[in-house]
Amino acid sequence: MLGDRFRRLKEGTEYFNYGRETIAAMVQGQAACLPQSGPLYVLDVGFGSGADLLNVKNALPGRAVDLFGVDSDASRVAHASEKGITAVRLNIESDCLPFDDHFFDMVIANQVVEHTKQIFWIVSEISRVLEKAGLFIIGVPNLAALHNRVLLALGEQPASIELLGPHVRGMTKNSLVRFLTADDYFRVLQVRGANFYPFPPAMARHLSRWLPTLAVTLILLCQRTDKEGTFIQVLKERLYETDYYQGS
Repeated sequence: MLGDRFRRLKEGTEYFNYGRETIAAMVQGQAACLPQSGPLYVLDVGFGSGADLLNVKNALPGRAVDLFGVDSDASRVAHASEKGITAVRLNIESDCLPFDDHFFDMVIANQVVEHTKQIFWIVSEISRVLEKAGLFIIGVPNLAALHNRVLLALGEQPASIELLGPHVRGMTKNSLVRFLTADDYFRVLQVRGANFYPFPPAMARHLSRWLPTLAVTLILLCQRTDKEGTFIQVLKERLYETDYYQGS
């Protein structure tokens, strides 16, 4: 099957889907805009192995960076302190983030929201705990990636929302930008890509930089505006025919 051929082509390149280098470069590029006194507080929503948090810290040498993470996996949370991460186990689709309003200078959600239905609630909690003018970095599989376009044109399911798979949402650059900028809680500063099927890593690195909307992964650098309230208001002011969670 064509889908199996694509899966074989990407073997050994999946690591690049996470865009670790790109996220680190984004952070370095914004270093001058981050608070210059006191420690930086950074949260990773669905921190997994902690790689993104550690990359952020390494990208800011000489700066005091306090790392925080939330995840649903008990084992990851239990071992997070070994990496210098203060971690909490919770369900991001229904739990409040256990942090004060405007506590964090930066929030990361990389390869997470495509697994969830309650994206309004998740982004709302991020908008609450993020400092005004704080940075939000989000990475998602790209529904409009070159390989997904080829698959769909041939009548096949796009790989990023394969039914026998973990993802429940498909996102393109334009749809994600429209979502995040709804009602002006966030502004998008930068859009980058990561990996590029079916090309080898060296070529994929260049192609994803030149043609990010065709890359395997989209990575958006956003900034919290000074608008009062939280992103959940976007949902409350619209009527959708689905039962989205809006908080208890």
